[in-house]
Amino acid sequence: MMLEHEGKKLLESAGIRVPKGLVIRPGRTAAERASARMERYPVAAKAQVRSGGRGRQGGIVKAADSAALAAAIEQLFATEFGGARPEAVLVEPWLAIERELYLSVAVDGRADGYVVLYGPRGGIDIEDGPPPARYAVGAAHRFRTHEMREVLKDHEPDYQVREKVIALAQRLTRTAALHDCTTIEINPLAKLGDGDLMAADAKVVRDEWAAFRNRDIAGQLEQAKRRVGRRLRDCLNMQHMYVRLDGDIALVSGGAGMTMAAMDMIAEYGGRPACFLDCSPGPTSTRGYRPAFAMLDADPQVKVILVSVFGGGTQMQRVANSMKEIMAERKSRKPVVFRLDGTNVDQVPAIFSQFGACNHARLEDAVAAAVRLAKGAQ
Repeated sequence: MMLEHEGKKLLESAGIRVPKGLVIRPGRTAAERASARMERYPVAAKAQVRSGGRGRQGGIVKAADSAALAAAIEQLFATEFGGARPEAVLVEPWLAIERELYLSVAVDGRADGYVVLYGPRGGIDIEDGPPPARYAVGAAHRFRTHEMREVLKDHEPDYQVREKVIALAQRLTRTAALHDCTTIEINPLAKLGDGDLMAADAKVVRDEWAAFRNRDIAGQLEQAKRRVGRRLRDCLNMQHMYVRLDGDIALVSGGAGMTMAAMDMIAEYGGRPACFLDCSPGPTSTRGYRPAFAMLDADPQVKVILVSVFGGGTQMQRVANSMKEIMAERKSRKPVVFRLDGTNVDQVPAIFSQFGACNHARLEDAVAAAVRLAKGAQ
């Protein structure tokens, strides 16, 4: 996900009006530099983080003068939002907003492409309002103004606002397609006193799988890897999909669907998953699994590692041999529970017997064993 100021730069390049802001990077003189460059007050100091819910967490502060701005910047840089401190602070004029609207464009499989969502009420409480109007566009070139006008007629009574929203939605759809975006969300889309619409916020998510054809996305992925620790970087370089959770049972699996099913089963059996870790890009090589085990063994929150791999094309004896090599290298004493099933699974018991491991025939049995070990380690 792009930072807000990065997303607004993209919107501005598409001809969409955004506030003129100042990006402040962390540093000892950050607050002083910001105060010296602002000419008018009040201003909004906005934490630049890649997680949602910033507004509810105090990530947007109104400053009435230079002293308040300096204090706000120091406060924001010292606060964690979604487990991370801000990479920057965006300082913008405090907008006199007449109405807060909601507008977004996102990839939707049901639309075979893009869908436009519009709500006549935006802001942090958008979820509490009525469901937004939905215009299924499909491919960006299929956008039709008369079709969206028909969708909006029962949701936006102001004709002038309606026409401006349609024009913005068309630009957003084209921009999303041009820049490989899966989501562009403006919340709030501010209606100002002069009747114009301005993007007061911007959430832009780009498709990581388009990195092979898009230098900007490839560069952002490289920057993201540099921001994380070495062990997680090794996993990302192997194209593992990793999401940190708050439990103590780490799951090493192959395929997003199987990983989600195992996570659900862990919760059903009274355990808590520590992560979503899909190793399917390299499911049969020791090189593919080694960084995953190194990261999980070093994580003090992880008490048990559950390896659940199922595959038709994936040969289980190769996975088992990889596990044998990794277990011989490990220095950690964290227990590992195995469930391998699929092609040549009949060869797995003989391989596992060489290092004293057991292959559970059913996922239910493996999960139950992992939960039992995790509770015993508490």
